[in-house]
Amino acid sequence: PSSDCVMAEQLCLSDSTCNATYRILENCALAKTRLLSLDHDSRVRCLNAELDLGNSSLLHCKCHRRMKRQEHCLRIFWTVHSSMTDGYLNLETSPYENSANEEHWKTDYNKLAALVSGKNCSQLAGDATNPCLRATHICNLSKKCFRLRTDYASICTKGAASEDVCDRRKCHRGLRNFFEKVPEDFTKRILFCPCQDEFCGERRRKTIVPDCSFQYNTKPNCLWLLDSCLEDHICKSRLADFQQNCQPVDMSPDGCSLHNHGACLQAYMGMIGTPMTPNYVSNSSVEVSLWCTCENSGNQKEKCDQILGMFESNKCL
Repeated sequence: PSSDCVMAEQLCLSDSTCNATYRILENCALAKTRLLSLDHDSRVRCLNAELDLGNSSLLHCKCHRRMKRQEHCLRIFWTVHSSMTDGYLNLETSPYENSANEEHWKTDYNKLAALVSGKNCSQLAGDATNPCLRATHICNLSKKCFRLRTDYASICTKGAASEDVCDRRKCHRGLRNFFEKVPEDFTKRILFCPCQDEFCGERRRKTIVPDCSFQYNTKPNCLWLLDSCLEDHICKSRLADFQQNCQPVDMSPDGCSLHNHGACLQAYMGMIGTPMTPNYVSNSSVEVSLWCTCENSGNQKEKCDQILGMFESNKCL
């Protein structure tokens, strides 16, 4: 049975045989992090160590998006599965356990939505025609949603008027906090609100404060963006989760290989606040993309197009 990787690591370290195998895998993962090329014998030793774990709970452990020691848990997962990260686009096993749907979140949202509906219309001008504005007003009635949304908005708008003043790393951390800690029933409605006009579309596009979290002065190459992601345990994990849950299939009615569109949207939200943060590309459509280009990709153009295509032309998403 799958278990929390932090607990599984503790069990393994208390067993001398498992401990020795795990230390080998730690060295293998470290070499990969430092981009050191392993010789043939070292690669065989790493693969054998992974096989030696056999039925150990470490081999089947998972992490939770909302857990306290998430980064530590993900480091353990990628240590045990370091052979999976050889290629660019083969991260198809998610380190995350499927989260159970928390119905009480919907109750909270619906209660607050009823309060908003009961207010004087003149107080909430534009509410009826702008679902994004309405979702924001409902978020503002929830202490947690309001606090965490205000937190990231203030970090991500600092220095918006001048160059290189915005602290992108802090902005991304604030965004991740919002999407991880606020109930999904609030975050999904703010991010995926249906719009009929450009004013609403503009508000939706600016949900994640694009000037700081999404756009650079010039578009970097998508391969560079991916390299940045693979060096970061959280980004690499979210990308693996996205690839697993948003795998497109032409013949499927919803375009998804796992037939779970909700899991794909959740995985998409997980990418926000990472080096591969996606966003809406305009105020007048629901098209999304990464802020990167595949120009000057040389003989890696096809690989680069694949990365961009995961967001721009993904039927499941």
